[in-house]
Amino acid sequence: MPEKIDLDIIQNELMILPEFYDQICLQGIKEFSDPFFGCGSGNLTAAGKVASFAPYKEEDFKYPNFDLPYINSLIEKLNIYRTRVLILHPNSCYSIHSDDNKRIHIPIVTDEKCWLIVDKEVIHLPADGNYYEIDTTKQHTALNGSRTTKRIHIVGCL
Repeated sequence: MPEKIDLDIIQNELMILPEFYDQICLQGIKEFSDPFFGCGSGNLTAAGKVASFAPYKEEDFKYPNFDLPYINSLIEKLNIYRTRVLILHPNSCYSIHSDDNKRIHIPIVTDEKCWLIVDKEVIHLPADGNYYEIDTTKQHTALNGSRTTKRIHIVGCL
């Protein structure tokens, strides 16, 4: 069984991040560091894929954008890239979509009313110090049905 992730250390490290609304990249590209470049909030291609970081590939986002010793060591240990902090606000959800590869989710803050729906299966990921490999190549969405709690996950590509 993998060692538990220390969510208190993660929450303390995340406090140094600049203010953001829904997502920020913890990893960037070699050419320049911009924690909002590659977040995926840009235009969609005809196939429904996010193209906000073209001409770069997701695999190019592997350089730490911030001095976060514990989080960066987890990113390296899990061998993930284009790692972001995602906030899903109360009473909101993402559109149904599919990604090009699987993702690792590290739930930091969640509520019992927060779910992933993957290929029509409803899943709750607790903030329990574990990470979860999710097959996001299948159609999926995330839903935050809480009235007050933001859902905060660290998500990286595999």
